[in-house]
Amino acid sequence: MIKGEPWYIHFVLYAIIAVLAFVLIKVAYLDPNEVIEKEKYFKQESRLRMSNLRSAERLWQTKFGKFTDNLDSLITFIKTDKSVKQAMEGIDTVTKKSTNPFVNLSSGLFEPDSLFFSPKSRMKFLVQVDTSEVADTVIDRRGRIIKIDRMRTIGQRYFISCPDGYGTIGDLRSDAMKNTASWE
Repeated sequence: MIKGEPWYIHFVLYAIIAVLAFVLIKVAYLDPNEVIEKEKYFKQESRLRMSNLRSAERLWQTKFGKFTDNLDSLITFIKTDKSVKQAMEGIDTVTKKSTNPFVNLSSGLFEPDSLFFSPKSRMKFLVQVDTSEVADTVIDRRGRIIKIDRMRTIGQRYFISCPDGYGTIGDLRSDAMKNTASWE
């Protein structure tokens, strides 16, 4: 200390330096790590929810012969259908493992109501099904068109997309990509 200067001026300067160092560490190191951890959680949770939607779509197709694009009906189906309950509670007789097609979320539980929304933005997942139309022309022996039969099929393929951009499942145009997730 310089003679004649009060001690409290040095104390205040040291306190300011300590506060600024803390703020610098928080802004440069702690806050970005927190953002990275949150982003990692949102990504993992969104993908778990989409995987559960895929499992629900498969169960729906097994029961009804086609996929659905109605999230409300799909989640009600998960909650109330006996075949879903049997699949969730069943045990494989050979391997003695659970036949539950659903995976637990980050919280450790499977909650059907959580499948409506993406955890980050709270926007609904986008679920679509394909619609295809096939025309068949009936021609008589003279080459005249007798009638044109049109057959429309709905729900042979599905597509699930996260509104936050964490991935997609399925494809509306390709059977090879029907149950494939973009992150697998």
